[in-house]
Amino acid sequence: MFFGYWFDWTIIIMIPAMIFAILAQGKVKSTYNKYSSVFNSRFMTGKDVARMMLDQNGLSHVAIERIEGELTDHFDPKANVVRLSAGVYDTPSCSAMGVAAHECGHAIQHAQGYTPIKIRSAILPFAQIGSSISIYVIMIGLFLCGFAQSSSSAETGVSIALFGVALFSLVAVFQLVTLPVEFNASKRALTTLENCGYFERNELKASKEVLSAAAMTYVAALLSTLSSILRLLVIILGRSNNNRRR
Repeated sequence: MFFGYWFDWTIIIMIPAMIFAILAQGKVKSTYNKYSSVFNSRFMTGKDVARMMLDQNGLSHVAIERIEGELTDHFDPKANVVRLSAGVYDTPSCSAMGVAAHECGHAIQHAQGYTPIKIRSAILPFAQIGSSISIYVIMIGLFLCGFAQSSSSAETGVSIALFGVALFSLVAVFQLVTLPVEFNASKRALTTLENCGYFERNELKASKEVLSAAAMTYVAALLSTLSSILRLLVIILGRSNNNRRR
């Protein structure tokens, strides 16, 4: 009985977001691969671009490290290090310069106390907790609702399940705050690349395409979470209505 709550028609609610996520992921990979073979005229690697951008913004103390993997690039605020994947760190491509500059954008955000990134950092622990335990709270609530012997106990189960959804919604809040953080980092990156005067117009356009494609993956993640929340609400409220008809 219980597993019927999860494998039913409500999965349809998630299909549009799932399709969008697949397309977004495919777009970022294809765009990144396309411009990974297009070298910038200065032959500046991702490491070179990152060092230039950090130094120009008074962050010469921020280190740059090479890490393994593809598109594993990130800024670690605790260690104060920009970590670039091998394909970005070593390659003088338009993809590499865009990705490297983007991660440096995050370093600048932290250094300047960019408000949205402060909010995101504050929300992160709660979002992690919500992501970890929400599914178990929802499962307990639905279990109690499905085997309740009275309307009051059924409503208790519904309330517990809804509380689980509220916990899971913290993930959506975190993802929502992440959007301006990511868009702003890309804006800072492109502005710096344009103002430094080192790169051609077509090279800047290529980097912009890479960063725009990457940004859509964050939008896709938020839409997937929102569709999951909607599906859970439909399941829980539908079960609540069924209990009332008993």
